[in-house]
Amino acid sequence: MARTALVTGASRGIGAAIREKFEKEGIAVLAPRRDELNLLYNDSIDSFLASLQHPIDILINNAGINYLAGIPEISLDNAQAMIQVNLSAPMRLVQGLASCMKAAGQGRIVNISSIFGIVSKERRLLYTTTKAGLIGMTKTLAIELAPFNILVNSVAPGYVMTELTMQNNSDAELDKIRTTIPMGRLAEPEEIAEVVSFLCSDRNTYITGQTIVVDGGFTCM
Repeated sequence: MARTALVTGASRGIGAAIREKFEKEGIAVLAPRRDELNLLYNDSIDSFLASLQHPIDILINNAGINYLAGIPEISLDNAQAMIQVNLSAPMRLVQGLASCMKAAGQGRIVNISSIFGIVSKERRLLYTTTKAGLIGMTKTLAIELAPFNILVNSVAPGYVMTELTMQNNSDAELDKIRTTIPMGRLAEPEEIAEVVSFLCSDRNTYITGQTIVVDGGFTCM
């Protein structure tokens, strides 16, 4: 039976790669534009959920924002925006979709976290806080939803060749980053999509509550 996936942030980068991977596998993908689903606003999330015409079998909470700032530079507006988009919005989407998955007796949820939810560095206070929170949320959701055959996992990518990575790092910084990765390169978005695809497939029948790190060995250093 055909399945339907909701992928947030699917217009570029990892989200676009996940969307393309799913579509090749025959999964119908909802990839709402910002004017259809604006994760900054709960009213927009609620309106989108109310407008859904078909049950969602797979939820990929991929959209995220990253405002780099040292402790003195952090603004309340940026803090609230990052908490809302990176953490609160995924939680609200799960709340809105879990009942349908429970009724179907199955479901897959993958939260796209980051290696910076596990390790950190300077100017990543807000990002690390929200991505670590997403990992914590994954664990609790997995426990609560396991009786309904809903598997919930997190994927924590390392450095990936996306617009966001290039936006936050100069060419010189990217060259330096490559020297810290045992594989000697950044990941391609499609490599992250492969892991997400497996976690959402029928081949995964028992993995839940886990955070799969895909970083070329970066966190081993």
